[in-house]
This record gives sequence, C-alpha cells and structure tokens, in this order.
Amino acid sequence: MRLAVLDIGSNSAQLQVVDVSAGAPPLPAHAVKEPTLLAEELLPDGTLSETGVERVAAAVGRSVDAAVRLGVDHPYPFVTAAVRDAVNREEVIDRIQADSGIRPQFLSGEEEARLTYFAARRWYGWSAGRLLLVDIGGGSMELVLGRDEEPELAISLPLGAGRLTREFLTADPPTRTQLKDLRRHVRDTLSEVLDRLRWEGPPRRVVATSKTFKQLARLTGAAPQRKGPFVPRELAVADLRKWIPRLARLPAAERAGLQGISRPRARQVVAGALGAEVTLAALDVPSVEICPWALREGILLRHLERVANTPELPLQPLTRHPDATVRQLRTAEEQPVPS
Repeated sequence: MRLAVLDIGSNSAQLQVVDVSAGAPPLPAHAVKEPTLLAEELLPDGTLSETGVERVAAAVGRSVDAAVRLGVDHPYPFVTAAVRDAVNREEVIDRIQADSGIRPQFLSGEEEARLTYFAARRWYGWSAGRLLLVDIGGGSMELVLGRDEEPELAISLPLGAGRLTREFLTADPPTRTQLKDLRRHVRDTLSEVLDRLRWEGPPRRVVATSKTFKQLARLTGAAPQRKGPFVPRELAVADLRKWIPRLARLPAAERAGLQGISRPRARQVVAGALGAEVTLAALDVPSVEICPWALREGILLRHLERVANTPELPLQPLTRHPDATVRQLRTAEEQPVPS
C-alpha cells in the first residue's frame, strides 16, 4: 500500500510518500517539496494576501499531481499554523479545494504536539523512558512530556520561528533592541508553563524535532541529511550561544550561505535559534538529540493504525479529478486521525 501525507506549512507544501507493509517502518519512498512562503504574505490584519492564497493553492495542486504520478493509494492532507491561524483560512481552504480537488484537514496545536510526540516515541521505543520533546515550527512551538504512547502533557505556544520574526525581528539584520525584546518575550511566554513541566518530573531523554532544529544542528556540526536518519545528531546550547551573535549580525542573504541554512528559512533562523536557546536553558537542558521523525510520521503511523483496524476501509487510487478526490478524502475526514 502506498500512502502519503501532504503537510501544507508556512514555507512549503511537503508531500511524503511511503510504501508500507506489515512490520516495516514508514520510511519515505518519495518526497516532493513545493514552496509556499506564506510568512511573506501575512497581512497586518492576520489575513493571507491574494498572492499567498494563489501560491499555496498552486503548490498543493502540483503536489497532488505528483501524488497521482507516484500512484498514491490514500493521501492525508493537512494544514499547520500558517493557514490554520489565518483570518481568511476558509477562503484559503476553499481555493485549495477548487484548484486541486482536495480539502485539507485542520490540526490544532495540541493535536500536532501529540502526533509529533507519538512519532518520536515510536522512533526511540520504550527504552527511552520519560521523553521530553521540543518542536519549533513556523507558527508555534510544541512542548510534550510523557512516558507512554499518549503524553502526560502536550502544550502548543505561539513561539514559532516565522511568527517571532514577523512580530519582533523586522530589521534585516535585527537590531540589539529587537533581539532583547524577542528574548524577553520567549522567556515570559515560557514562564506560564515551566512550573507545570517541572512538576511532572525530569525526563530521561530530551529530543527535538522540526526543520528549525535540524538546520541548527547542521550549522553547529551535525551530520548532513544525506547520511540518512540513523546517524545520531545533537544540538548543544553552548554551540547555539556561540552562533547566535554571528547569525544576528548577518543579513538573511548571507545566512543562506551558511552550512545547513536554506534560503527560505534564512530570515527566520535567528528567531528559531533564540527561541531554542532560551527554551532549552529555561528547561535546564544542555543539549538535545535530533529525532528524524516528527509530525508527518506521526500522522502516517496513526493512519496506518486506523487502516489496520478498519480493513473494510476502501482504498482507491488517487486521481486528479476533483470530485473523485474529494469523495475519497471524505472517507478519511469521517474518521479523522486521532490525536
């Protein structure tokens, strides 16, 4: 069976295609990335501009075309904070459906946190013990703590790298005052949940997911992605503190030339690095392991569970015809992926 997750985020629409079989891990067979760059199109009143709406709809359409070519049996499309929090999100979703034939599902911040934790728990297994997970996306930061497959605590905070860049780091490169205000804001926002995290008890293992952490780890010397998912990777707070002043001095165009920093994320990497450093320091965590599985894998794993438990669920090949695609996806929407 060939399944796929389409993650429609602030920087790109990412299609991850997986060939699944009993007992095998959901390792990607194909990956397609189409730029959305929605952070650039968010207007002061919280709506996505017409250019942004057109761009994301076109990116999803190309992703669906790729899914058809690749013979996907069952897709699961979803949007994260960039679209979910937009004032005109229904208009965005309607345009996506009109142009591509699919209607993505919304995931709340807590659902994203739980599904990401579920993927990390599966990656490390029961021997990991109590697991603390930190994820920094474009619009939100997730903090999740637990010992079992269902976490004891799942928190989503408005501390995504793209959001913080728009709200605080308006200059390129940012000013010292902007950096100071951003650091204070992250610290103040975290103070609302730190006592609860500490009350739950210390974790045995601390892991980080998301492109933000992966790029920061690569910047500070971790192995490149081409080495594969089974190579251990780590990000140390001490290394972050060395790099943040340098990142902050450079304009985005020059940051994009650094090891591991992609051009679409070069503008927001300073906010991501500051958010990561303040958070890990507040949690008394000197370093984190980089987990290769995150939200998309969590959705796939939950989806596989549902299919396994519902053998009568019809799986018809994805087509580009809008009516056929929508009918197929309604079956998935009637049984949404559990959080």
